Amino acid sequence: MLSSAFLTIALAVAAFAHPARQLSAKVITSCSVPNTAALTFDDGPWKYSEQIVDTLDARGIKATFFVNGDNYGCIYGDAQAQALKNAYSKGHQIASHTWAHKDLATLSRDEVDSEFTGVDKALESILGVKVAFVRPPFGSYSADVLQVAAEHGQNVIIWDFDSGDGSGVSPARSKSRYDKLVASHPNTILALNHETYVTTATTVLPHAIEELQDAGYELVTVADCLGLSPYLSVGNAGTNDVCL
Repeated sequence: MLSSAFLTIALAVAAFAHPARQLSAKVITSCSVPNTAALTFDDGPWKYSEQIVDTLDARGIKATFFVNGDNYGCIYGDAQAQALKNAYSKGHQIASHTWAHKDLATLSRDEVDSEFTGVDKALESILGVKVAFVRPPFGSYSADVLQVAAEHGQNVIIWDFDSGDGSGVSPARSKSRYDKLVASHPNTILALNHETYVTTATTVLPHAIEELQDAGYELVTVADCLGLSPYLSVGNAGTNDVCL
């Protein structure tokens, strides 16, 4: 029988040889609740946000906005903050797209954490929420990004359908992509769009909604299409900061 002293030493050596596994956030690329479609919009808040929200609300749809801190405009600006508050107050999900739309996989760990922290702080200040989801810009991530996301309590959301608006695809081709998607009728859809293009707001979105609803999909937030909570906590908004 091993002595207690020897056993203690053996356990210590084993722990040193096999350190605790670092946290790593889950990467989600598709919805899990059957027959759901989640429309997502990246890169805001921007001037087309309220038009998009009006179009969604008119059809009884909730969507998800992955927002930056300082991309098309500073999140603390009056128009940007109002766009956020409008979408949130009407039941749409707000999530992180990190601060300045940098390729997180090219950054140091401290830089990645700063990109997370900046927008998290802004959303807690403006809306009073701690978000539970993040989408890395360009869908680009590394082991450091996944560890930082886990430390912030956030799942990493990618997509399984791209409308193409962010890569210069014409509105007609974006609509055609939705047509082909609906024709193939996958069980669930997690769709990437951007709220920073007027043609997405005025042309592509109404077409996508009609096609998806006619095909029988329930259009919901990312949180709802996964059966998860959209926020880590919900509290009171604070005082707006400023972008440098």
